[in-house]
Amino acid sequence: MPCKGGESVSSQLSPDLVPFPEASRSGRAKPACEGRRLRGINSEGSYAYVLMRLAVYTDYVYRRVAGVTYAERAFAVFLASLVSHVEHLRLIGRLAPDVGEGHYALPPGVALAPLPHYGSLADARASLRSLAASVRHMNRALDDVEVLWVLGPYPHAILLALLGLCRRRTVVLGVRQNWPAYVRMRRPGRRWMHWAADVLECVWRKLAKRLPVVAVGAELSEIYAHAPAVLDLAVSLVPAAAVGPPKTPRDYQGELRVLSVGRLDAEKNPLMLAEVLALLLTRDTRWRLVVCGQGDLEAALESRLRELGIADRAELLGYVPMGDGLWDLYRSCHVLLHVSWTEGFPQVLIEALATGLPVVATAVGGVRAGVGRAAVLVPPGDADAAAKALWRVATDADLRSRLSAAGFERAHRLTLEFQSERLVNFLNTAHREAQARRSKAGARRQ
Repeated sequence: MPCKGGESVSSQLSPDLVPFPEASRSGRAKPACEGRRLRGINSEGSYAYVLMRLAVYTDYVYRRVAGVTYAERAFAVFLASLVSHVEHLRLIGRLAPDVGEGHYALPPGVALAPLPHYGSLADARASLRSLAASVRHMNRALDDVEVLWVLGPYPHAILLALLGLCRRRTVVLGVRQNWPAYVRMRRPGRRWMHWAADVLECVWRKLAKRLPVVAVGAELSEIYAHAPAVLDLAVSLVPAAAVGPPKTPRDYQGELRVLSVGRLDAEKNPLMLAEVLALLLTRDTRWRLVVCGQGDLEAALESRLRELGIADRAELLGYVPMGDGLWDLYRSCHVLLHVSWTEGFPQVLIEALATGLPVVATAVGGVRAGVGRAAVLVPPGDADAAAKALWRVATDADLRSRLSAAGFERAHRLTLEFQSERLVNFLNTAHREAQARRSKAGARRQ
């Protein structure tokens, strides 16, 4: 990639933005490729450098506590891992006005470009006010960015992608879930939201006709196959060092603990967990359910467990952040049960596979392609099929052995390091091709 002189960048950034350095210690302007780490020489004999300036948007809430920026969702851990692959990383998202609770501190070197906060897209007025007020913040966030990865299709994502194109940035789209299906599952009675989700999805797919797409899971990759380039990505929080069996082998002769990890919201179908546990206990009283997650249906799940008279056989632990506590649960439980109605490819499955924990999951979205032979799949919403699959796992040592072996094999290809490297290579390629197109277009105009 040829090295050209750098351009000056506006210094009129908001106080919340950390500007990327534009000058060396001597004060002279830096060439665009100066300071980048050299990767090697490509097939054309040119030097290949990592991306210098990357910005990533997703519709997440961030909070600042004692000068430290926190993210609510574990996906931020994956995003923050990109900092080791790029020269500078900036996240763009909503900054909550209250302190609140934060689970994942952004590491040094990861900047946040804050956007005006709104509580939920279900509050149309608040989200539209935020959208109008976000234009200048987005423009400032793009001042010193080369590549923009925008996850959508949210209203703010569409606006930011269009601004990025107008500013001649390399724009790559991202998709983590089937948005219309998600909205219908989450808000079944709000027809206007279903219509809005369809419109947003339509606009996003139109943009994808000219922009590369990073899609989570095989199903979404197929939906966006019309894009110029598509990366089927697995979002993984599993470091390579974490892949391996527990120090103490699981004992299936005593208590049998079923682990569930995920939000307790409608699209995750958490009430089915109670039905499955009730079916299991009619056959064997050794079963216990361990639930990690919080959400709108947390109280409903507690109530259903009491109605069935099995509340004493369930532990609702609330949100358990990624860390030693969650890894201990993966290693000490006997099987993971995942019962969502809709998914891309959930990262919790990768985490279970990495510890050799057998998995029973619903065959939705990109799950079947993602796990291959490493899980027992059941139809969505079928509590009886899920209970039978769990019983098979508990009573068939050969099946457990095959699932664990296949899980380890797959997990080695789905580590945080491997998937983040795939993503950065894809973004690098998109950037080089966009630069080449702009150069050709400039030459034709001359």
